[in-house]
Formats: sequence, C-alpha cells, structure tokens
Amino acid sequence: MRVPLILLAACSTALLTAGPAAAAPWGPLAPPNPYLGPLGTSTMHGDAGSSDATPLAGPGADAPVSAYPLASACPTLLEGSDHLVVALCTAIAGQAPVVQLIDPASPGPIGSSLAALPLAKGSLLGGVYAYLDNDDKLAVVDGGNRLLRVGHARDATGKWRLTSEQVADLSGVIPVGDNVTGLVPDWAGNIWFASGKGVVGLVAPSGAAVTVTLPADEQVANSISAAPSGRIAVATTHALYELRADSSGRPEVLWRAAYERGSARKPGQLSWGTGSTPTYFGPKTGADYLTIVDNADGQVNALVFRSGTGQLVCSQPVLTKGGAGSENSPIGIGRSLFVASTYGYPYPAVPAGAGPAVPPTAPFTGGMTRVDVDDNGCHTVWENTVRSAAVPHLSTADGAVYTVTRLGAEITTPLDGYAFTAVDPDTGAVTASSPLPGTIVDDPLQTSPLITQGRQVLQGTVTGILRIG
Repeated sequence: MRVPLILLAACSTALLTAGPAAAAPWGPLAPPNPYLGPLGTSTMHGDAGSSDATPLAGPGADAPVSAYPLASACPTLLEGSDHLVVALCTAIAGQAPVVQLIDPASPGPIGSSLAALPLAKGSLLGGVYAYLDNDDKLAVVDGGNRLLRVGHARDATGKWRLTSEQVADLSGVIPVGDNVTGLVPDWAGNIWFASGKGVVGLVAPSGAAVTVTLPADEQVANSISAAPSGRIAVATTHALYELRADSSGRPEVLWRAAYERGSARKPGQLSWGTGSTPTYFGPKTGADYLTIVDNADGQVNALVFRSGTGQLVCSQPVLTKGGAGSENSPIGIGRSLFVASTYGYPYPAVPAGAGPAVPPTAPFTGGMTRVDVDDNGCHTVWENTVRSAAVPHLSTADGAVYTVTRLGAEITTPLDGYAFTAVDPDTGAVTASSPLPGTIVDDPLQTSPLITQGRQVLQGTVTGILRIG
C-alpha cells in the first residue's frame, strides 16, 4: 500500500454500524515481536509479519464518527501501550512528512492534535512506513535518511511534546536520490530497512548499518516484513526475497522467487509489479508461509511460498469476479488469506518512475477473494464484489473483516461516498455497512485503518483522520 497526495479540505460526521458477533476462531498469529509496541497496533499492517489481522475487537453498533481535519494525508496510524495514537502524515502544503500525536479517547470532533513534529522531506514512500517500538516511540527514516526515534511526553506545563533522537545515519549506505521505503525490527533487535532502489540492510543494536544491494532494475515499492525465525521478506517489482542476518551480522539473501510482473503497471496500482507488502501467515507458527499477489496480465494470482526454503506451495487465481489487480497487502492468518482488488482505483498521483498504466484508466469494480492453504495446495473459498477503498483488516476478537467501501457507480467521480463495512470472513457476505461523511475529501485512498485498544477504528483520509467509535 502507498498513498499519493491531493489538495482538498473539509470533513463532517455520521453514524455507522459495526460487524457481527464472534464467529469461528482464527489463528494463530505469530508471537509478538519484543521490539514492537502492542500487537495489532504497532505497524501499519498490525504486526511484524504484516498479517493485517488483529486480536482487537472493532466498534459496536451505531458508533459515532468524528473527524480530525489535519490538512494532511495520514496513511500510518499506530497506537502505543499508553493508548495515544501516533500518526505519520504527509502535509498537503509542501507534501512533507509530519508526526501527529492524537488522543482517540477525546470526545467529539477534534480540530488539532496534541502535538506535531515536522520531519525532513524525502520520497513519497519515505513518509509512509514506520512502526512503534516497545517504548512507544516511532521508528522512522526521514528525508535525510536518518533513522529516528520520535517519543512523546508532557513538559513542565503539562503540554504534550514530540521529540526525536537519531539512532543511525543511513546516508552513507543509501545512495543520493534514494530513500528508505520499508522498515521493521527482527526478533534480535536489528532494525531492517529497504530503499526504493533496492538497498536492503539492517541497523544493529550498536547503531552500525550494513547492507546488500538487490539487482539494479528492481525497485522496492512496499514495506517489508519479519518472522520470529529472524527471516525478513522483501518484495521488489520483479521478485520476492527472504533474507536473514548471517553469522557475522550481515544481511544475506536466502532465496529469490521471480513472479509474473505483467507487461505494464495496471490502473489502480502504484508500481509495475506486485502491490503487496509480503505477508507471513501459517497454521503452526503463524509464519509458516509467505504470500504476495502477482501482476500477471489478464488474471492475477495469490502466490504462497514456504518460509525458509522459498518452495512454491501454490499459485491460485484471485479476483476473478472483480478487477484483476491489487495494491494492498493480503490478510494472512492460519490457513487463510484474503485479497482485495484495487484495480481501477482513482489515485490522484503515482510515485515518480512508476511508469504509465495500461490501460490508462479503468472502472473500479472492486472484489475480494479468500484462499485457503491445505496439504494439497490452495483453493478458493469465496469471492465477492465488495469495493474496498481501504486495506481490509480481520479482527479475530469479533470474527469480522473491516474495511471502508466506495459508494457510487463503477466509473468513479469526486462525488462518490464511502461506508464503514464489515464482511463475514467465512462467507464473504457483507454483514453491516453504514455511510461515512464526505465525498472526495474523505477518500481513504486504500490506506490502512487502525483498530484501537478501545474498540475504535481510525481511518486515514486525504485530509486527515476519521474516528469511528
């Protein structure tokens, strides 16, 4: 998932209805990473393995909606153990990243955050991916390729302040003109990173940075993921990789698996290749398998690999009832994965170097697919035509897949509306859907929501954040 920017303004409020009661059990999730904050809320995709599954429950019925009009697009929403939300946003004016501190328990609409801290501007994706560590500090790489930890505390007057400290200077290992895209800690305390131009490295607890460079024509356009085994997953525009730290603490490639990247970028995707942040999932450890969705012409496929060996478990066609293309990380949990279509989604901008879309535009038909893995490979459980406009998340607490859907005709317009929607993961049926405020000014742009520890959903939009509950 990535988020382009657009100059828009204004928000409003409404009521919504949340998902169903608890259904069949789901799991397991991989064990929590000791260097991350709370499970489910410390990374954009919930955890180190990018499962997009959470042990937290969503909001109840008729939950109110409030708006945080921050004049920023806010793709990264993270909640620490103190229940404060740290948002990594990109300001509309100047398109520079800014960290916002928000109290999701504050009643009613809120016009400003508790505190804000601008960061040095870099590439578009350099202002997207970050995580909260086990001290509730935001780990982020700024536009100067400095790895920072951003903390928050009250000053002597009781006012909240955001402060940053430098962990490492990566400018010596990241080429000029390149910026870090993905960032994740492993279970040994190393902080792994990947740059847009294919530099993959780690920062050891000592602060030393070491790297390996992937083939020159391969770009990294999504975030990266980690497993308890110490393995790191990186998807480029050509192939999926698994790496680890070798005996001397340097990154080494365990395996590389090329995938079908198609003949061009598809409309509704932001790079020519997979749109997936690679997802770890599995029935034994929660990280037995690794999955992405390819970019094959005509029909895309969910690819499932065995972690550690790179063995292809299966290639299963997905999104056959909707648009054949996905910019979003799949949900992965137990033996199941869920893929949502973004084909034809009207992004207002794409990153530099993404290349032209073929065709240039297409209707946004939507569609979701559930695929299960068994001893004989993979099979499709269900498909639907839900027009998901955000990264779906599965709550294991209440047995619902939550997302925001786009309302209107398949040929999108700025007047389209949105709805908070719950999908039954067993059947693919929509179980609840209630309108959200606004039109284009509240477009979630396929960003990832946050299900909080207080049973709220925070959804980033092009102009700020909507709070549901």
